[in-house]
Amino acid sequence: MQPKDTFFSKKLTINCHGVIIDLSVPKVMGILNVTPDSFYDGGKYAKEEEILNRINLLTTEGADIIDVGAYSSRPGAKEISTGEEISRLDIALKLIRNNFKDVLISVDTFRSEVARWSVENYEVDIINDISAGDLDKNMFKTIADLQVPYIMMHMKGTPENMQNKPDYKNVVQEIMMYFSEKLNQLSLLGVNDLIIDPGFGFGKTIEHNYQLLKHLEDFKWFNLPVLAGVSRKSMIYKFLGSNPDESLNGTTILNTVALLNGADILRVHDVKQAKEAVHLVQKLNESNIKNWYE
Repeated sequence: MQPKDTFFSKKLTINCHGVIIDLSVPKVMGILNVTPDSFYDGGKYAKEEEILNRINLLTTEGADIIDVGAYSSRPGAKEISTGEEISRLDIALKLIRNNFKDVLISVDTFRSEVARWSVENYEVDIINDISAGDLDKNMFKTIADLQVPYIMMHMKGTPENMQNKPDYKNVVQEIMMYFSEKLNQLSLLGVNDLIIDPGFGFGKTIEHNYQLLKHLEDFKWFNLPVLAGVSRKSMIYKFLGSNPDESLNGTTILNTVALLNGADILRVHDVKQAKEAVHLVQKLNESNIKNWYE
């Protein structure tokens, strides 16, 4: 699907420590949660062998980026200290850097202290912040200091209360206004490598999520890469009356819709299926045929 308005030209690269990453072909970000209580895979990757096996699977299946999270953001998740978050990350990041030296690493954290520690100790390539700086007033300045790509996600409220009857007059317009304000703040600080994530499931009803997915292309207005994270979320399984374990097919379908609507990065639990979606959509976009009447 081509943009309806070609006045804006999307920035299709990010700079990771001097290496330019081309996003003209969408990338797949594989999820590694080293948490005991994430909504889908909490507790699966607690031991070093389990973590290593997960990293190996993600890379073997073709993950372009590994997103490591040590603080569960599911509704009602238990709060942990900064020290505990760093301790969990330390194990995973050490295993990645020692065994998979060339893989791009993203750290999923809303804490500036954790972001700085991750970059300074393990040269983490990307910081992925579910709160776009709202949960830590020092995050934007820290990203400006570190000069690493920054994923800013929209979340209404906090993980503890975000699903308490979220309400919008127009969910797409309100989130676009939110990002406009954030981008202005970051621009003044000299932050250039930014990725937008509308935050599927974070302070949104099922209806809000599908409105965002349908209008994902609208976010191209910002001239920045867009990340879509719908993997095994409740917008799939609650609507279909199933559960996260049974949501791979639904995830692949919605990932395909996201790609058709302009997503540049897919954040997923299942890399193989997401990579296949990327390849098929790329083939679709490349396929041209003359009209019969020409």
